[in-house]
Amino acid sequence: MARILLADDNADQVTLQQAILTAEGHEVFTAVSSTEALHLIVRCSPDLVLADLRMPRVADGLGLIRAIRESGCLAPIILLSGWPDDIYGTPEQEMVSRVLLKGSTRELLAAIAELSAR
Repeated sequence: MARILLADDNADQVTLQQAILTAEGHEVFTAVSSTEALHLIVRCSPDLVLADLRMPRVADGLGLIRAIRESGCLAPIILLSGWPDDIYGTPEQEMVSRVLLKGSTRELLAAIAELSAR
C-alpha cells in the first residue's frame, strides 16, 4: 500500500479521510497546514500527496503545490477541493495528477489505486 501525505486545514476532513485511507491499508501522514505539510514531505517521503486547494499560509493550495515540487518531491499530487475550477488555467495545473471534488470517496480511492500502482 501507499505512504500518503494528507494536507487539509479542515481537521474533521483530515480525520475522516485518514480513517478511510488507513482502513484501506495505507500509511497516512497528516498535516493541517501547508507549513506542516512541507515539513512532512521531507520526513515521510510520501508515495502520494493529497492536498486541499484552499489552505492558509504559503499563499494557498497553489503555493503548496509549487513548494512541494520545488522541494524535489516527485510524488503524484491529488488535489481535493470544493472549488476545483480555481486550478484550471494555472501553471500548477500541470503539477498535479488529478483534481477531485471533496467528498467523492470512491473516485479518490480509484485515483489512489491507479497512481500508486505506477
